[in-house]
This record gives sequence, C-alpha cells and structure tokens, in this order.
Amino acid sequence: MECDDISVALTGASGIKYGLRLIEVLKQSNISIKGIIYSNSSIEVAKAEEGIEKNSFINILKQYANIYDENDFNSPLASSSNISKCMVICPASMKTIGLIANGIESTLISRAALAHLRLRRPLVVAFRETPLGIAELRNLLRIAHYGGIIMPLSPGFYSNKNNIEDLINFMVGKILDSLNIPNNLYKRWD
Repeated sequence: MECDDISVALTGASGIKYGLRLIEVLKQSNISIKGIIYSNSSIEVAKAEEGIEKNSFINILKQYANIYDENDFNSPLASSSNISKCMVICPASMKTIGLIANGIESTLISRAALAHLRLRRPLVVAFRETPLGIAELRNLLRIAHYGGIIMPLSPGFYSNKNNIEDLINFMVGKILDSLNIPNNLYKRWD
C-alpha cells in the first residue's frame, strides 16, 4: 500500500525530537498528514527534553496538520471508516504499546492504531526504551504478530554520524523506508 496519506502519534516516551523531525520530513516530502495525535505525556517530554512549552508544542504541531488530543474520540481518526493509509507512533511509549498489544482502545492513539491493524494497513511503532523486560518484549511481539512494524529507535553508526541531527535523520529515514517512502536522510550501506 502506498503511504501517500499518514497519521502520526507522539507519546510520552523519550525521543520527542524523532517525532517532530518525522512530521517535518513528511511535510517536506508532500506526504499528506491526515492528523497528528499527541498524548498528554508528550507535552511533558517536549518541555523536559526540548524546552518547548505546551502552547508552543501545540502550535508547532498545528503547522503540519490537524491535531488531536489523545482523549479526543470525536476525531475522524477514531473511526476505521476515516483512518489514514499508514500510521506511525513516534516515539511510542511502553504504555501505548501495552494498550495496542492488548486491544485496549482507551486512547485515540491506541484506537487508531488498532483500526490500522484490523484493516491490515501499515502501522510503525517506533519505541525508545531500554532495557526491555519480558512484558515489553511480549507486547512488541504481539503487535508484530498483528502486522505492526516494530522500529526500535536505535540508530546505526555505519554512515559516519557527526551529530545528534544525523542520528535522528538516520532513524526517521528508516521509518520512511519501512513505509516505502523515498528519502535521502542518511547514507546507505555500501
């Protein structure tokens, strides 16, 4: 399936910079972003990691697409009749992963993700957590069994990264690769 329209969710996992860069690159690539869902915890992480206050964070997201709070079940993304062709959760918290893995639609993020899986549409779950315990591994395996693409946010170093932005671009490029979206964000292995 071609991912010419996509929804993105940002949760409270560490690595909010990955999600922000992802939506920036999607917009630059003329990929239609059907909506951005943010969790309440993502607001806290944006402040802690990037120094971005809540209102600024909301305004940044609004530049790229319609935005929806994780509790907004009136969002069009809440219905499987109106979901995007592809979805990325970046960064994905272990809480959100647990909800999806166990079929719990208590947030708009888990509801939209489960709708993508039900309809066999691509779902990328990009998580940043370490170490992983048995519960986390089981939940990730469940999502993989359901058809989700599991993407640990662990950049490679084979293309001579010089700074944090290079590492972020590497992972955003890998996310786009998993959805067959062309990009030149990192040097490919020779």
